[in-house]
Amino acid sequence: MSKRKPAKRAATKRTVTKRTAKKRAPVKSVKSKRARTKPAPKPGEPAALAPDQLVALREQLEARIAEAMPARWNPDPEEVRRAVMKLVLTIVEFVRQLLERQAVRRMEAQTLTPEQIEAVGLALMRLEEAVRDLAKQSGLEYAELNLDLGPLGRLI
Repeated sequence: MSKRKPAKRAATKRTVTKRTAKKRAPVKSVKSKRARTKPAPKPGEPAALAPDQLVALREQLEARIAEAMPARWNPDPEEVRRAVMKLVLTIVEFVRQLLERQAVRRMEAQTLTPEQIEAVGLALMRLEEAVRDLAKQSGLEYAELNLDLGPLGRLI
């Protein structure tokens, strides 16, 4: 068996034309506005903020967290009484709203007598007053009587 030597390739000489010369022209550096400002902190390096900026940033973060966090029952031993009252009043208010909607449907369907309409309306008004009074006595705002049901939305 004979060993063959690899064939030598002929060196090709490239000719430089105007078209290729333009493509290979050096790129000029351009100063941008960004070059005049302070350099950005490196990843993992804290950014320097003024104290008032930190306070504003903290307030924004707390507001976003409050919006994102669902209202849940608070089992804190010191807050149990208030949390249970909030839960009970929320459920009572939810049932009151359901009864009110049902009463409106029945009125529209004309299945209630005028006396029944008056009695239901009066009972629902008194129930709403009682819920508001109990909430105030417990140190709760009426607007707090709500629960976040996740993907279903707010209870009330």
